[in-house]
Amino acid sequence: MDYRRGAKGEEVSRIQTRLRELGLYRGPIDGDFGGGTESSVREFQLGQGLEADGIVGPATWQALYGASVPIPTPAIAAKPLVYRNLALTGAFETEAPIPECFAGLAGDFDGQGMSFGALQWNLGQGTLQPLLSAIDRAHPKVVDNVFGPHAGELRAMLSSSREDQLSWARSIQDGRRFVIAEPWRGLFKTLGRREEFQDIEVDAARQIYQDAVTWCRTYGVKSERAVALMFDVRVQNGSIANTTRAQIEREFAALDTGVDPDTLEVARLRVIANRRAEAANPRWVEDVRARKLTIANGVGAIHGAYYDLEGQYGIGLRPAVN
Repeated sequence: MDYRRGAKGEEVSRIQTRLRELGLYRGPIDGDFGGGTESSVREFQLGQGLEADGIVGPATWQALYGASVPIPTPAIAAKPLVYRNLALTGAFETEAPIPECFAGLAGDFDGQGMSFGALQWNLGQGTLQPLLSAIDRAHPKVVDNVFGPHAGELRAMLSSSREDQLSWARSIQDGRRFVIAEPWRGLFKTLGRREEFQDIEVDAARQIYQDAVTWCRTYGVKSERAVALMFDVRVQNGSIANTTRAQIEREFAALDTGVDPDTLEVARLRVIANRRAEAANPRWVEDVRARKLTIANGVGAIHGAYYDLEGQYGIGLRPAVN
């Protein structure tokens, strides 16, 4: 396990904090392992007589924190698979690490008023209102604490007509750049970082997760990585057409079944990834392919961000479907 340019998450924030304490890092503590973090890691490694590759592996981690401190497994690995799937796809959708992926926020660029959360639930289609109402029913004090004097306005919006809800959303953003204005931007971001609202998001994603499990059974794939792939297909692409399914099954039949189970599983996931990508809008084929193959292979880079599913999300080839 290692952390390198493109990695995101709490562990990266921890690395940045330690490097700042050592006077080597002056950038933001944002959990995003970019060029500035990489440069600081290289400087630290040079001072320690380590290979200056800018990658925080076990040796560099122990130099940072002491020989008795092993490089950690991400805390997310202890979360249910539905949470890990949502966090991964949410990171793809929002280009933000945990917990920021749960607080993704966009304005009316698509005519939906406002989109929020890991899967960009929105007011226009009526998918966001149930989540905001659910957090207010289950945890009204959280809503009061987060939104303060603006909590009443939020509740009034939720009880309004769809037309009024959209008008309200457009009134709290820059109409040219579609950026939610303060204080609402900060208020919604704060809500998305709360575990209570993340639980609401997970509940909202459970049907997608169940669809993913069902598709895994249909295609005979069983791993955590397989569920993550099908979850992402369901979110980004909606479905798998019958013609695409026939192509996948034809290629499955040509695979060498004499290899070890993990190798066969990855081969099948790669077939699904490639065939579903090629069925996408021609404009987006390579973007879809990069995203799907990152999941199938367990590692990859998307829009400059490096992903290691096992190391960052605890998503591996362990069986997840009976």
